[in-house]
Amino acid sequence: MLLMVQKLHTLSSFSSLQDTTGIPMHFWGVFDGHAGSGAALMASKLLQCIIRDRLCDVAHLLENQNSPPPICLAKNGSPFQAEKQDGLLDEPRFHMEKDISVESLVMGIVETAFRQMDDLIEKEKESFSISGGCCALIAIHLLGKLYVANAGDSRAIIVRNSEVIPMSNEFTPESERQRLQYLGFLKPELLGNEFTHIEFPRRIQHSELGKKMLFRDHTMTGWAYKTIVEDDLKFPLIYGEGKKARVMATIGVTRGLGDHDLKVYNSNIHIKPFLSCCPEVKVYNISEHKHGSDDVLIMGSDGLWDVTADRDVADAVSTFLSGREPNDPMRYTSAAQDLLMRSRGVLKERGWRLPNERLGSGDDITVFVIPLAGAELET
Repeated sequence: MLLMVQKLHTLSSFSSLQDTTGIPMHFWGVFDGHAGSGAALMASKLLQCIIRDRLCDVAHLLENQNSPPPICLAKNGSPFQAEKQDGLLDEPRFHMEKDISVESLVMGIVETAFRQMDDLIEKEKESFSISGGCCALIAIHLLGKLYVANAGDSRAIIVRNSEVIPMSNEFTPESERQRLQYLGFLKPELLGNEFTHIEFPRRIQHSELGKKMLFRDHTMTGWAYKTIVEDDLKFPLIYGEGKKARVMATIGVTRGLGDHDLKVYNSNIHIKPFLSCCPEVKVYNISEHKHGSDDVLIMGSDGLWDVTADRDVADAVSTFLSGREPNDPMRYTSAAQDLLMRSRGVLKERGWRLPNERLGSGDDITVFVIPLAGAELET
C-alpha cells in the first residue's frame, strides 16, 4: 500500500514537499501482488511518479479548469493552431472539434500511465527479476476531485451521509467474460488448440457429441442450445464461477500490471494477451458536496471484500468513527485497523472465524480509510 503527497509543477523537476507553489496532488495506492512480489513493488514505487510527470507536462492547462485543453500542443507545450491549406479547413467537415474537458484529460493521463507502467515492468522484468503481477487500485485527489482508477479485483467505495457510492468495479473472468471470449473468437491461435472460447454450464463428455447442450458466446448474455461438435470438447477459456472462476484454468483476475511470463500450466500458451492493464477511472467531485467528519473513501484489496459487503463495510466504519473524537488524529487509521480485524475474524480451532461463524478472510488485506472533509483531504 502507498500514500504520496506531491505538488505538480510546470517544470519537469520535482521540488520538496514543503514547497507552497504548484498544484497539490494526493495519491493513494493499493497494489495486490500474485505469483511474486516484483510487479507490485515496482508499481508501488513508480506508478505515482509516471502519473505525476505526465500531469506536470500539462500543469499549465490544469490550472484553468474552465477552459478546455487545446487540441494540439507545440513541442514547448504551448497551444498549436493548424494553418489553412488549400482551403481544406474552410470546408464544414473540418470545422467540427470535440470539446475535451480538463477532467477527461486527467483521466486519459491516468489510463496511459497504467499502460506505460505495464510496459516498463515487461522491459525490466529480466534485468531485475521482476516476478508475477499485481492488481492496482489508486486514488488521486487533484483540484477538488477524486480520480479512482482500478485494474483488478480490489475495490473502493465512498461513504457520504451513510450512503454507499461505489467507485470501482471488480474485473474478473465472469465480469469480463464477453471481452475475453471475443478475443478468443477473433484470435483462436491464442487458445493454443487446447481451449474453446464458447462457454457451457459444465464440461462436456465425449459421449455427448451430437447432442444439444446449453451454451453462450461473446455475443450472448443469455443461453441457447447448440449441437455438440468435436471442438466443443476442448477446455473452456473461462471455467468455474464466483471466486473460483479462472482464465485458462490459471488466473482469477483479468486486469492488472505484469504477468508477462504467465503461461498455462505445463504448456507454452501465454495468458497475458487476455489480461488488460487498462484501468477503469471514476471521478467524484468533492467540491460539489458538503462532507462531514465521518464521510470517507474506503479502499481495500479483495481480501476485505471477499467476506464483507459494501454496506457492511460502510456500517462498520461509520459505527467506529461515531465513537471517536472528531479531532483524534488516529481515528481514520484506527478505523482501517478495526475493519481489517473484523474481516480477518477470530482464530479458533477451525481457523479464522467471523462472529456468524463464517470463515474469515484468508487472503492478505490492505485497507485505507480516507476522510473527505476539508479542502486538502487531511491524512
